[in-house]
Amino acid sequence: MTMKKKELEIMLERVEDIKEPDADKEQYSTPATVASELLHFAFMNGDIENRVVYDLGCGNGILGIGAKLLGAKEVVGIDSDKKVIAVANANSKRLGVKVEFRRCDVREVVGRGDTVVMNPPFGAQRKNIHADRIFLEKAFEIAPVVYSIHNAGSELFIRSFVPHVAIVRFPVAFPLKKRFWFHKKEKKFIEVDIYRMERTRKD
Repeated sequence: MTMKKKELEIMLERVEDIKEPDADKEQYSTPATVASELLHFAFMNGDIENRVVYDLGCGNGILGIGAKLLGAKEVVGIDSDKKVIAVANANSKRLGVKVEFRRCDVREVVGRGDTVVMNPPFGAQRKNIHADRIFLEKAFEIAPVVYSIHNAGSELFIRSFVPHVAIVRFPVAFPLKKRFWFHKKEKKFIEVDIYRMERTRKD
């Protein structure tokens, strides 16, 4: 029986956030509302169930955990932050699923999967510039199908940076809670797009 999107969202609300996020690394946890949208979209396209799924920049593990809840055969979560990996492991135990979380720089990931799911850094911070490109490059090294969250209006950049991909995207509102000192409001909504990208051929 297929888990409904709302059921998934309710389960993912139990995933705990990172206690001391790093602004330079753009450690913004994916809200359960957005995670469930991306994962249900991927599931309905046949890209989760019985698939090997990688979650790049996994943070608290919400996307990887959600993929496992939806029947992924194997899930590997990658993050470079030791504290974050500990949070992700605790969250997977809390929700009763088995996800392999690895501490590793995304550039050093070696592996093959069917699908990548990710909420990559947007490369907005000076110390993290072009991080989104690094994540996109690695994602397509790992799998032919990639689901990713990007700032609204990123499609031209993605098409030029990753040629020969079929793209489906839809907009969502990303609720951003006050997280760092430079945030003025307690909560605001950012317009983002969820992308499904599939390589049509290799260069």
